[in-house]
Amino acid sequence: MKGKFEKITKIIPENCDGILLTSEVNQFYACDFPFTDGYVLVMRDKTYLISDPRYYEASLASEGVEKVELRSGVLEELLSGLGVKALAYEDLELTVAALHRLEKRFPDIAFHPIGSALSDLREYKDEDELEKIKTAQSIADKAFEHILGFISTDRTEKEVALELEFFMRSHGAENVSFETIAVSGQATSLPHGVPRDIKVNPGFLTMDFGCKFRGYCSDMTRTVVVGKATPEMKKLYNTVLRAQTAAIEATAHGMKCSDLDKIARDIIDAEPEFKGAFSHSPGHGVGLYIHEMPGVSYYNDGKILSTGHVITIEPGIYLFGKYGCRIEDMMVFHKDGCENITHSRKELIEI
Repeated sequence: MKGKFEKITKIIPENCDGILLTSEVNQFYACDFPFTDGYVLVMRDKTYLISDPRYYEASLASEGVEKVELRSGVLEELLSGLGVKALAYEDLELTVAALHRLEKRFPDIAFHPIGSALSDLREYKDEDELEKIKTAQSIADKAFEHILGFISTDRTEKEVALELEFFMRSHGAENVSFETIAVSGQATSLPHGVPRDIKVNPGFLTMDFGCKFRGYCSDMTRTVVVGKATPEMKKLYNTVLRAQTAAIEATAHGMKCSDLDKIARDIIDAEPEFKGAFSHSPGHGVGLYIHEMPGVSYYNDGKILSTGHVITIEPGIYLFGKYGCRIEDMMVFHKDGCENITHSRKELIEI
């Protein structure tokens, strides 16, 4: 935790005494302790975890921070005792109404926005964070192997989604990273379709899922065929796979996000029947949030991929009103190279 505190203290603005963290994600990032009511106050020489009585006893296990039990007037006492005159706040997370409440509550303290400084810190993961993400992804990989034996036209899309979630939760995940997608047939033309209470249709079945391990997310997508694939379905699937494979093989330190986009998109657009059918960016950063910087897209031309980045590579083809396919892996940027941490098979699977 010492490294995290040092990084956060370095972004305290010169005109501020510290940073008041109010968002759950940034509080967890600072203290590695999950709680929903309270504050984290990062000063230049010490960090205070201020939690209400429901979490106070559990918070005592958190290392490297001063623990304070939240009660009436305790924050006022703490800030006054520390002589705080100015605090930075999370303007990307805090609502205007919440800021006004803080300003009314502490009229003698000046509040200054910190902008993207915290999200910029979270963009680059240390080795401990990378290991947690890799563990989360290993659980998702196991869930995919499990679900192949569960899928049938006697199951509903919702049952497939719930089985994925149950497996991940029962194999070490603390939660899902996002609402699980499991859609079949015509619904696979929707990149973010919602599982329905209907039997799995023959044809493509797209599953986009992930889980959290100690706060950090994983994210993967696999598309399988229930029944037999037609020649057009095989061409569509293999085009997506070629695009994803080419982007993964090209991934390297110092590469522009926009270049990865171009590699995948050019392969898909080269097929006349699929030109323009890749309707979203080919990837995004992953961490405590399922979508973080960097955005892997053509409009992110200035962003260079480097050590500590974790991104997805997930091209897809979606034929309006017909069907679609997406394949997604996670890439980790270590100081000595790039690693694909998604190990589930990607050849066309017919069930």
